[in-house]
Amino acid sequence: MSTTATRVIVTGEKASRRSLFRKSRPEHEDRPGIRRRAVRETLAGYGFLIPWLLGFFGLTLIPMAYSLYLSFTSYNIFSPPKWIGLDNYIRMFTTDPAFIQSAQITLVYVLVGTPIMLAAALGVAMLLNYRDKGAGFFRSAFYAPSLIGGSVSVAIVWRAMFAADGPVDNGLSAIGIDLGGWVGNPALVGPMMILLAVWMFGATMVIFLAGLKQIPKELYEAAEMDGAGPWHRFRAVTLPMLSPVIFFNLLLGLIGAFQVFTAAYVISNGTGGPAGMTNFITLYLYKRGFSDGQMGYAAAIAWVLLVVVAIIAFILFRTQRSWVHYAGDNR
Repeated sequence: MSTTATRVIVTGEKASRRSLFRKSRPEHEDRPGIRRRAVRETLAGYGFLIPWLLGFFGLTLIPMAYSLYLSFTSYNIFSPPKWIGLDNYIRMFTTDPAFIQSAQITLVYVLVGTPIMLAAALGVAMLLNYRDKGAGFFRSAFYAPSLIGGSVSVAIVWRAMFAADGPVDNGLSAIGIDLGGWVGNPALVGPMMILLAVWMFGATMVIFLAGLKQIPKELYEAAEMDGAGPWHRFRAVTLPMLSPVIFFNLLLGLIGAFQVFTAAYVISNGTGGPAGMTNFITLYLYKRGFSDGQMGYAAAIAWVLLVVVAIIAFILFRTQRSWVHYAGDNR
C-alpha cells in the first residue's frame, strides 16, 4: 500500500474519531444558542396560552372561589357580604321546603328524562345504521332540534303546543282524551318537560350512530352463525361494543339535565309553576339570587348542585369498570 493511501486511511480514522467525540459531547456545547432558542419557544408557547389563562383565572377559577366565599355570607349585592358560616347550608336542608321540592323535581327529571332520551337516541341511531337510502336527510332532520332546542323561541312554541286548546290538547280531545292542557296541570307539566328533553336527542343520536359504525360486522355474522337472534345480538354484541359511547352520552346527559333552565323559565314565566313543578334547582337558584337578592344563599345552592353533579360523575367513573368495555381490554 502506498504512503499516500496510508495517510488517507489514517486521516479518515482521525476524522471519524473527531466526529464521534463531537457526538459524544453534550449538544449545548456544540451549539450554545440552543438553550436560548428553547427558552424563546417556551415563552412563545406561554404567550399563546395567555388568553386562555386569563379566561380561566378571570372568568372561571377566581369567580368560583369568590362564589364559594359568598356561600358562607349574607349578601344582597347592595351591601358588603356578612359572614354567617354554615347558616345558608343549614337553612337549605332544614327550613326551606321550596329547595327540597326543587331538588326532588330536578332528580326526577334527571333520573327519568335522561334514560328515556338515551333510549330514544339509541333506537333511532340503530334504525339509521341499517338504512342507506336517505340516511343523510334523516340524520339532519333528527339532529336539527338539538341545535335549537335550548332556545327561547322553541320553549315558547312548546308552551303553545301543550297549552289548553293547543294542538296537542285538541288532538287528544279528538280521540276522547280531555286533559285540559299540560302547561297548567301540575301532574302533566313534568312529563311535558321530559318530552322536550327527549325531543332534543339529535346530538346524542349522532354520537351513537358514529359508535355503531365502528362495530365490526364480523361480530354480528359470527353471532348469527351461532344462532343468536336480534335481541341476543343486541345484548351480546351491540351493548358491550357500544358501552364506551353509552358511558359518554350518559355522563353528558346527566350533567346537561341538571342544568335545565331556559325551558323551565319560559314555560312557567319565571315562576316555577304550576305548584312549583317546573321550579328546577337552576331556576330556584336564579329566583333566590336575582329576584330576591339573596346572592349568598344562591351561591350556596350552586355549590350544592356542583357537589351533587361531581358525586354522580365520580360514581359513574368508579363503576364503569364493571360495565364499560374498551377495545383490547382483557377484563
